Amino acid sequence: MLKRIPAFMDAELLWILAAMGHGDTLAVVDRNFPAASVAMHTASKRLIVLGGMDAPATIGGILELMPLDTFVDAPLSWMDPVDQPGAILPVHADVVTTCWQAEGREVAYNAIERYAFYAAAKESFAVVQNSESRPYGCFILRKGVVFD
Repeated sequence: MLKRIPAFMDAELLWILAAMGHGDTLAVVDRNFPAASVAMHTASKRLIVLGGMDAPATIGGILELMPLDTFVDAPLSWMDPVDQPGAILPVHADVVTTCWQAEGREVAYNAIERYAFYAAAKESFAVVQNSESRPYGCFILRKGVVFD
């Protein structure tokens, strides 16, 4: 047992976060995402499944341990809604707020077209799938540097 580790994190997720380097990405996806097949193409070939967690809680917990990149324009990305391109859905707004609170700063973000998102997720270090049921609750986080 470790102190101050979010309760939902197991040893495998901790390993993934520790093994990632600066600039690596992590796909954090909803329950409808083809996570198993995409994870097989990632650098680690690992899929973490978090039952009972939504996107903001998952990302908030991850960001307690992992910083977002400050050297890129947008360290946060999400799947752009096919039927509403460019829309910021409630799940997106909730995750943006979570990121801003975790980082103590505004975090830039961008939307990625659906099929381009699948390709970007395959380029990630790993995939974390939660139980988010809101549409387009799929995100990519780019890991930053710990300065202290």
